[in-house]
Amino acid sequence: MLNIEQIQEILPQRYPFLMIDRVTELEPGKKAVAVKNVSFNEQFFSGHFPGRPVMPGALIIEAMAQASIVLFYSGKSGLSGKNMSYYLGAVKMRFLQPVSPGDQLIIKVEPLKMLSNIGIVSAEARVGDKVVARGEISLSARENG
Repeated sequence: MLNIEQIQEILPQRYPFLMIDRVTELEPGKKAVAVKNVSFNEQFFSGHFPGRPVMPGALIIEAMAQASIVLFYSGKSGLSGKNMSYYLGAVKMRFLQPVSPGDQLIIKVEPLKMLSNIGIVSAEARVGDKVVARGEISLSARENG
């Protein structure tokens, strides 16, 4: 389990683009489960959409990508999170249900293929027992400097 401070040691993103609050399960190189508590106070809800707030699909993908980075990082020894840059590659995603304020997004990522500096993961996001999005994400990583 990782708290927000431990997540920030790995991820370069910060407020308002840090999209995971906690990692509840982590099997290095095998599986990561992360949580995003979706609050009405999120900046994006003011314009997406007035009267019917819905979390943008791009931000659900970003939360999945951040969980994927944690999974990728966990399987590598000798890396420092502060010295890494991550790049999102291809995304194949289906959105099945809207995500609204008050929801708790549970994100599960598992590797399909992991190499030294690239990875492809299977990603699924749920709210309760409903799948809200599922698909594949590819990412690459490189050391800074």
